[in-house]
Amino acid sequence: MVQCPECTSQILWKDGTRQSRYGDVQRYLCRDCGYRFSHPPLKENSRQKISRPSSIDSTCRIGAKPKAHGLVKNLAKVEPLKEGPAGATEKATEAEIKGKIVEHAWYLKKEGYRDSTIRVRATYLKILAKRGANLFNPESVKETIARQQSWCENTKLTVVSIYDTFLKMLGLGWNPPKYRVNEKLPFIPLESEIDQLISSANKRLATFLQLLKETAMRAGEAWSIRWIDIDFANNMIRLNTPEKHSNPRVFKVSNKLLAMLNQLPKRNEKIFNGILEHFSATYLKLRKRLAHKLNNPRFIEIHFHTLRHWKATMEYYKTKDILHVKNLLGHKKIDNTMKYTQLVNFETNNYTSRVANSVKEARELVEAGFDYVCDVDDNKIFRKRK
Repeated sequence: MVQCPECTSQILWKDGTRQSRYGDVQRYLCRDCGYRFSHPPLKENSRQKISRPSSIDSTCRIGAKPKAHGLVKNLAKVEPLKEGPAGATEKATEAEIKGKIVEHAWYLKKEGYRDSTIRVRATYLKILAKRGANLFNPESVKETIARQQSWCENTKLTVVSIYDTFLKMLGLGWNPPKYRVNEKLPFIPLESEIDQLISSANKRLATFLQLLKETAMRAGEAWSIRWIDIDFANNMIRLNTPEKHSNPRVFKVSNKLLAMLNQLPKRNEKIFNGILEHFSATYLKLRKRLAHKLNNPRFIEIHFHTLRHWKATMEYYKTKDILHVKNLLGHKKIDNTMKYTQLVNFETNNYTSRVANSVKEARELVEAGFDYVCDVDDNKIFRKRK
């Protein structure tokens, strides 16, 4: 396992390869301390220790030599771009573009962006470069974005915002294209469809899906939950690391979820470890396989975030209390919560009914989401929307 020779961290970014008198070596950039090094290591005097990265000096232009301080002194000189068709990326600049994307990731890290956000932004910049955009030429990027027919207006607007931040790091400006956000109501699946996904998943993925279903957490929030955040005695889970500036929250959860959590190994501080994007890829394969097996294309529309929409919709249906839903989701503004009041016409939905003959059965039905209706012949009737 490669680790940083300065701080021994194993959280690294690959920073291209280089040729040396000792052969080809892989360059790495430590995400914890900012140390750039080679592996296999070169001789001691060939290493370059760098300070924590800072943004490029505002006077730095394309084709000009950066000032020799901090991270900038270790950057390769950007050669002037050759004349060619709009949108073309010269092969001579590919290594430089890759290095700038790595540097931009460090810039975002210093600005306080989350690792998951940094990975998404870096991925979109790589996609732009791969599809013919020259990241040092704003007009080339604008043309490349305009050619992406598979991207909706919202995606194009996101990429414009990502590239705008990239240009700020370079000390450059541009006239961004105008794209508008198209507001769409989220897709709300049936509970039976969510339960089918959970029952078809492996132990770890099923637990993650059940956690999202019961708490309406964002995927990144659920990924950050630690064992110490769970109160098994009182069936409570505490969220102290909310995303998107949301409020911290406490959730009451079912015995079923706690039992699923207890079956997972407790080898680390966090319940779920690794990279969320890799975990998500496993889920994408599961829902595609289930959609084909059950001949139900609706499974393809169920993302991790869809369970948050589903839970919010169900809570509003049961309580008709928009403030309760707002607190559940952690929204700071009620405007973000109001869309759940118009998602589904519940009056036309069918119900599943159950009969409880004892207090134990009644408690189990309530924990499963059933609502009490009435008593008939000393039996309690419960119902739940299908």
